[in-house]
Amino acid sequence: MAAVREPAVAGQFYPADARQLERMVTGFLDAADEGRNAPKALIVPHAGYIYSGSVAASAYARLLCASDTIKRVILLGAPVLMA
Repeated sequence: MAAVREPAVAGQFYPADARQLERMVTGFLDAADEGRNAPKALIVPHAGYIYSGSVAASAYARLLCASDTIKRVILLGAPVLMA
């Protein structure tokens, strides 16, 4: 059974309200340039959306042109310990 961690910083680094958060993320993605060529790899920042949301959206938007051909995604990150 998968555990779901409750948000610890909702309202601090991103809006606590789901609709407001959706509008914020959609705004970042709508403003992002898709480019023409998909990169082989991405290093994307992970911080509060107010700090890195537009940069992350710009990175992920570059994958749109290859979304039908991407076969594998590898995510690297620090483990999260559940209490």
